[in-house]
Amino acid sequence: MSKHLGFGVDIGGSGIKGAPVDLHKGELAEERFRVPTPQPSTPEAVAEVVREVLDHFKWDGEFGCTFPAVIQHGIVRTAANVDDAWIGADGHKLLERVTGRRALLVNDADAAGVAEVRFGAAHKHRGVVLVCTIGTGIGSALVVHGKLVPNTELGHLELDGHDAESRAADSAREREELSWEAWAERLTRYFRHVEDLFWPDLIVLGGGVSKKADRWLPLVRTRTEIVPAKLRNSAGIVGAAVLAAERD
Repeated sequence: MSKHLGFGVDIGGSGIKGAPVDLHKGELAEERFRVPTPQPSTPEAVAEVVREVLDHFKWDGEFGCTFPAVIQHGIVRTAANVDDAWIGADGHKLLERVTGRRALLVNDADAAGVAEVRFGAAHKHRGVVLVCTIGTGIGSALVVHGKLVPNTELGHLELDGHDAESRAADSAREREELSWEAWAERLTRYFRHVEDLFWPDLIVLGGGVSKKADRWLPLVRTRTEIVPAKLRNSAGIVGAAVLAAERD
């Protein structure tokens, strides 16, 4: 494989997507290939689809793979929108056994965060960067001077006596039919709480709702600069490929 190419796979609750990645530019080198996530989304079934994605591109080298869970040294500790059978599984060994390639499993928000710092909205920013993906929940990635602090799970901080993502995620806005103003007020309270705990230098907001950032982001009031993510749908794939390529 070319040294400037890597491969990333993004496992989600509804789809599993992958593509080769230009590691110098932080871009997909080919159009991504998507397969529906199997139901039930058991470890073996999902790993077989990951193999299918790799085979589609005839990719034989190492690859990175995002997953909606806390990943601790390859061990899956939680499971969001996937089968509970994943909890306790050794994701690295499973993927390597099924696909026959060297694999790295990483939290999906962490992968997106690395991509945004390397190539996106936080490119060349050397301070403390918090990248949040806002959708069904709130994913978070904390990058300090270019180094990832994995598995921060800041969407589960308390807000108004509740899990923060149940109050401030985009799913809460849709479920409660909140106006952009009302939702921005909740995001303001959430990010001010995060600011008081971590004092980031920059906050990057991703997720599907970032496409409409002009409608709500100016309404969020924080002392920290907040900017919309740039890589969007490709962030997880790019970040996973980068992390796999740089693993010791």
